Amino acid sequence: MRKIIDLQMKFWKKDIANVEFDPQSRDEIPKLLMGLQYIYRTTFIRDEVFNVLKTIVPRKNHETGRPGMDLWKILVLGTLRLDCSFDYDKVQEMANNHTKVREMLGHARTDFDSQYPLQTIKDNVPLLTPQVLDQINQIVVRAGHNIITKKAPELRGSCDSFVVETDVHYPTDTNLLFDAIRKMISLIAIICSEIGITEWRQSHHNIMKVKGLLRAIQRLNRSTSKDEAKRAKRDQFIVDAHQHYIDICQGLVSRVKDTIFILRDFGLLSVSQDFRLGAIHEYILHAERQIDQTRRRMILDEKIPHEEKVFSIFEPHTEWISKGKAGVPQELGLRVCVLKDQYGFILHHQVLQRQTDDKIAVEITQGTKDRFPNLTGCSFDKGFYSPANKTKLEKTVDYVVLPRKGRLSARDKETEQSEEFIKYRRKHSAVESSINALENHGLDRCLDHGLDGFKRYVALSVVARNIQILGHLLQQKELKRQKRRKAA
Repeated sequence: MRKIIDLQMKFWKKDIANVEFDPQSRDEIPKLLMGLQYIYRTTFIRDEVFNVLKTIVPRKNHETGRPGMDLWKILVLGTLRLDCSFDYDKVQEMANNHTKVREMLGHARTDFDSQYPLQTIKDNVPLLTPQVLDQINQIVVRAGHNIITKKAPELRGSCDSFVVETDVHYPTDTNLLFDAIRKMISLIAIICSEIGITEWRQSHHNIMKVKGLLRAIQRLNRSTSKDEAKRAKRDQFIVDAHQHYIDICQGLVSRVKDTIFILRDFGLLSVSQDFRLGAIHEYILHAERQIDQTRRRMILDEKIPHEEKVFSIFEPHTEWISKGKAGVPQELGLRVCVLKDQYGFILHHQVLQRQTDDKIAVEITQGTKDRFPNLTGCSFDKGFYSPANKTKLEKTVDYVVLPRKGRLSARDKETEQSEEFIKYRRKHSAVESSINALENHGLDRCLDHGLDGFKRYVALSVVARNIQILGHLLQQKELKRQKRRKAA
């Protein structure tokens, strides 16, 4: 059974709407909590958000069964995690001991019995799907616009992309092969131990043996001698070391395959153990691919095509991205495109998979226009330009700032030197501020696993950032109110 939140107040508890914050605090937590409080105490906004939150749990689980974490608490802890760039351990500490956070969760200061286990938080925060968070984000942005002005404002957008890194190490053929071998041996050894087979009793020794070979390869350097014979001898030594590494890994893969065949042939596996063999099979495929690529690159001296490469066996969606930034030769992750308005709210975002900026310009603008029909203009940088994009964007919004690549024609030069174009172009850099804020509040590196976890992490960061901006607006209004009161 799930509740949004227990609205039946106990006499010793303080209503969430009455929690007080220091308006002069510059920390992000009070701003985030003030934004959440505004959502809670504004009845029509709260109803909209609560109706969206109800969709994250199936109806049968919502009405029956053991009580689960209130959905409001999931939203509070999820946004707290991303807005402050916390890990789950820090979120647990804040939920159990931070006075203001506990009051926002609906607890009294003396309510020490209600504690949040770490696993409970880990299990519940992922219930917030990207689709649900997108709907909540639209509600939050409209609430922020209502605070700024009572009339529907004409929105002027700025669009840009940046890379959110996945939590992976630097990939090479050899260390990716070791990752696959390590996981493959560990998992098969656990299953054999459960059944009582001693085939893999030396699993740790086998893993350390492969690791030793990997470390030896990593220490090898090409010869810088001017003597060609010495260089050739050193190169052959490196090839032989890689061949030995490949042979050992291939032998272990064959042993794991034989063990799987025996376990299935003799019917020794339970249903759950047979299911877990699927994960081992995936690691075997990873290992065989990396053995093939290592052999082709180091022994046959081939160049591996980029599209064949995988940059992490744990986060296979990871891409190798080179944006040409000074001091950043490459980034490992996925591009995220964001579109913000003139007030700093992020109207829409999209995770790009094997897409460049020019492929997403029309789609993200149309998606924003669908969510916020009062979007009247949008600015981009040169990376989004194509003649087709410019034509389609001019049909979508009233005014488009899209600098052309390369040499300008007389007509394009006249357009880009116009006063209005220059005015909007100068304001475009504000989107970098929003991107920097997202990166400083948890979105520099995604700590969740899988592509779904990546998209959820990004969406939750966007919602948390917009709620913080909402809280900042409320904080500034309160400071002005106090200033007028003192002046009177």
